[in-house]
Amino acid sequence: MWTTENRARYDRSRLRYPSNLTGEEWRLIEPLIPPAKRGGNKRTVNLREVVNGLMYILSTGCQWRAIPKDLPPRSTLHDYLDLWSWDGTIDRIHHVLYVECRERAGREASPTAAIIDSQSVRSAEKGGIASTRTATMRARRSGAGSATSSSTRKVC
Repeated sequence: MWTTENRARYDRSRLRYPSNLTGEEWRLIEPLIPPAKRGGNKRTVNLREVVNGLMYILSTGCQWRAIPKDLPPRSTLHDYLDLWSWDGTIDRIHHVLYVECRERAGREASPTAAIIDSQSVRSAEKGGIASTRTATMRARRSGAGSATSSSTRKVC
């Protein structure tokens, strides 16, 4: 609910971009980013700006070529995104923030309930993974089929 306290807490008008991290947000993420590798040149890029650049791309959906000039170059952002995806940094950040968010809301760190939709149940009844794979594959089209025919079959 938007209260006076919450409005001030979520106000992003003082940030350069609404997607930029606040000081509190950066303090949660910074310890999760691995240090630079030993040897070679020292890291010269500001990692907070790298995260701000990645958040900008994610929040706006802009093309890599359309990244504003005051953020790190797109090659730097892409390289860090690729590295952090590969080494699990993004997964660790997501997990820590997920747990923190649930705990702040007064909930258990791990959810205690799950939702299973009818499609999952049907595919499990038919044989699990093998039938799930075929159900998610694109239907093949026949060259002889008419324009009004459907390539999906009826499930009873």
